[in-house]
Amino acid sequence: MKTMENLSTIRKEAVEKIKACKDNGALNQLRILYLGKKGPIQEVMKTMKDLSKEERPAFGAKINEIKQELSALIEDRRTLLAEKEMAEQMEQEKLDITLSGFVPNVGNLHPLTIVQQELEDLFVGLGYSVAEGPEVECDLYNFERANIPKDHPARDMQDTFFINVEELLRTHTTAVQMRQLEKYHEEGKELIKVICPGKVYRRDDDDATHSHQFMQCEGLVIGKDIQLSDLKGTLDFMAKKMFGESRVIRFRPSYFQFTEPSVEVDVSCHICGGKGCSVCKGTGWIEILGAGMVHPNVLEMAGYDPNVVSGFAFGVGIERVAMLKYGIDDIRNFYTNDLRFLKMFNRFE
Repeated sequence: MKTMENLSTIRKEAVEKIKACKDNGALNQLRILYLGKKGPIQEVMKTMKDLSKEERPAFGAKINEIKQELSALIEDRRTLLAEKEMAEQMEQEKLDITLSGFVPNVGNLHPLTIVQQELEDLFVGLGYSVAEGPEVECDLYNFERANIPKDHPARDMQDTFFINVEELLRTHTTAVQMRQLEKYHEEGKELIKVICPGKVYRRDDDDATHSHQFMQCEGLVIGKDIQLSDLKGTLDFMAKKMFGESRVIRFRPSYFQFTEPSVEVDVSCHICGGKGCSVCKGTGWIEILGAGMVHPNVLEMAGYDPNVVSGFAFGVGIERVAMLKYGIDDIRNFYTNDLRFLKMFNRFE
């Protein structure tokens, strides 16, 4: 039967082409050709009408058999080609696990951040809260409320970056203390325990011990019966935690506009243990901060009665603590972004 011979020829041709196919794109074209509506098998099917009733069932069964066979061959070939493609890709992209691994460059905290966080943790453990404020500050909080009026000679001690007549880059975080005093009074609270860390700015020539930008951490405690002995106990605790349990502090009389009485605070030299060396200039002591009892005028301007409450305040330079703590001899190292310097502190985090 000629139609059956045609089917056998088509089948043989299709099988050879499918087995010889090299990629899935060509294989898909063969699927469309032989199993689609316009292929040779479909053309042969059109001759079914010319067959007798007895021949048609066998002819239809043969067509279905060939279609199923070709479909199975195409799927098997597709799977084989996919596996081959994956094997080639893995061969091209394989990793040599004997090579040295890549170590990512992981950063670390800046030494000033480390010291600031140590101070914050220390005082938070004593029940203090941490307060922040704007770096562009108004004259009212930076000077006036701190008992430094416009004609006060102490203004000459702080060469200031003014934005305009009433706004400036804050010269100390005392401004944050003044804002906290006002805030707590408005809330009707008499007990205040707060530290105020942050950057401050003063026009200064940059050298090994001075910078136009530096960081402070100031503290403020207000309440009933707060005394100078409370201040000394607090700062002694801070010195021991930051510089070592063998460190001791001493007070020297001084003058600050927002405290009365005022003191300079020295810590015993960590190099010579108080015996005298080149670091402490033979005195056995190193100055670390200024402090004192909050001036009555400051309390009154914030709305507090100095006859009812009292308090103390202190301010420490974070760079100074870091320089003493880690033996750094040039403040400019903190701001030059030298990775060799900064990477030295990854062990202190």
